[in-house]
Amino acid sequence: MSQNQEEKVILVDTQDRELGLMPKLEAHEKAELHRAFSVFILNHKNQVMLQQRAAHKYHSPLLWTNTCCSHQRPGEGNAEAGMRRLNEEMGFSVPLKDLFHFIYKAPFDNGLTEHELDHVLIGYYEGAPVINPEEVADWKWMDIDELRQDMEANPAIYTVWARIIFDEFYHFLEEHKS
Repeated sequence: MSQNQEEKVILVDTQDRELGLMPKLEAHEKAELHRAFSVFILNHKNQVMLQQRAAHKYHSPLLWTNTCCSHQRPGEGNAEAGMRRLNEEMGFSVPLKDLFHFIYKAPFDNGLTEHELDHVLIGYYEGAPVINPEEVADWKWMDIDELRQDMEANPAIYTVWARIIFDEFYHFLEEHKS
């Protein structure tokens, strides 16, 4: 997608039925419910690959979060979108499985609001990523249990959606350990 062509998000209802398209920034300004995805990559040691968001991101800069996340494009399936974005942000692609979805709404200090129907995807990888510095400041592997404890002890260093997923859906990740 070219720099001057603003990315659009897919507006949905609470049943994930498509309602139309809206420019991404406008959807975040108006707190419109839209479709999104969050990818979690695990390795054979039952660690999650985390990324630290780039410093110039318009919300949640330098916070730690799941392996990658973004928005589906029109006509793009959840796993297809996740694999595309995983390659764009982390420099690799693996098959992904759609685990579940949930809705959350989170206002940010800059006046924008994230209101997403978020599809959580899981995949497995053993290597090191080749991060895109436009998207990612840093990365690390972290044990699932250690991550859960750290999110409880230091919530301010993690994105709101990653905390919600761990607070409410930890058992889904536990069930998919290798």
